[in-house]
Amino acid sequence: MSTREGLIESTRALLWERGYVGTSPKSIQQRAGAGQGSMYHHFAGKQDLALAAICRTAEDLRAGADAQLSAAGTAYTRIATYLRRERDVLRGCPIGRLTQDPDVMVTPALRTPIEETFTWLRGRLTQVVQEGLDRGELDPTLDPAATATTIVAVLQGGYVLARADDTRDPFDQAVAGILGLLAAHTVA
Repeated sequence: MSTREGLIESTRALLWERGYVGTSPKSIQQRAGAGQGSMYHHFAGKQDLALAAICRTAEDLRAGADAQLSAAGTAYTRIATYLRRERDVLRGCPIGRLTQDPDVMVTPALRTPIEETFTWLRGRLTQVVQEGLDRGELDPTLDPAATATTIVAVLQGGYVLARADDTRDPFDQAVAGILGLLAAHTVA
């Protein structure tokens, strides 16, 4: 791994563990095994490096979600596969957790990829629900955008509840609950 990649990957890990405020340039350098000169050779500073790390995390999240949501199967099956995929629930969502970091949210450059990721996810889920409606798989009374937003809200809320209880049980219950509601709107 190149020094640049090591810095980005170290920053990604630290942002997920500690958030932006808790991630210092020194901790990034130590984790990456890179010196200060190397860091500033590749990046203008902490914000520039954090932006690269956030963008990489967002890209990975989108690619994983899109692969599951684009797979074969009914809309319900694809959404269920996405919601049930393997996750490090107790660490929380690597993008969602950043919304709780005040320095990230007041910095437009850092906030933008987070907003874009959640907008993309809601849009992609809206498309899947609409496909289910178009194919007659889902009850026509479902609002695709509202359903997609609910799915994302339940997912993010499930992370919060699991972290608060220090067990993944609330997350699993939230996923089971939203899938139960969606199943109730599946046309037989």
